[in-house]
Amino acid sequence: MASSSGNSSGSRQIQNSGSGEDLQQLTDQRKRKKMQLNRESAKRSRLRKQKHLDDMMAKATALKNENNQILTNINVTNQHYMNVEAENSVLRAQMMELRQRLQSLNEILNYIKSNSATVAATTAAAPATNLMFQAEEFEGFSDGFLNNPWNLMYLNQQPIMASAQMCDY
Repeated sequence: MASSSGNSSGSRQIQNSGSGEDLQQLTDQRKRKKMQLNRESAKRSRLRKQKHLDDMMAKATALKNENNQILTNINVTNQHYMNVEAENSVLRAQMMELRQRLQSLNEILNYIKSNSATVAATTAAAPATNLMFQAEEFEGFSDGFLNNPWNLMYLNQQPIMASAQMCDY
């Protein structure tokens, strides 16, 4: 019996040693499988990370292009604004000059009207010799200036010249 118990314990040892090798192989196989899965997972993670980085780089490039376009539009708009401001300054200067001219023409017109009324009054009461003197005095206006005050505008007309440097608006 002792031999049978020895046999059974020996066979157990053989089974254990055989099963230990199988267990070791199974453990090694699991480790290799797990390592392979980890490698694949790490590779997928790197690919996701690279894709995310590429997406962010593309987005950054698109935003830079959009910023450049906006800056270009701002510069164009500012240039238009400056041109309009310069033109506006020129127009203001021309308006001031035209107002001054109109005021001068109105003063001339009022002077002529007052003098023509004086001439008419003195003509009615004056002797004939005095009429000759007064007629010679207003001979320059005999071409219709007294009858048409708009003709006075052509007496002293100069071109209107103004530039953006004239006004500080």
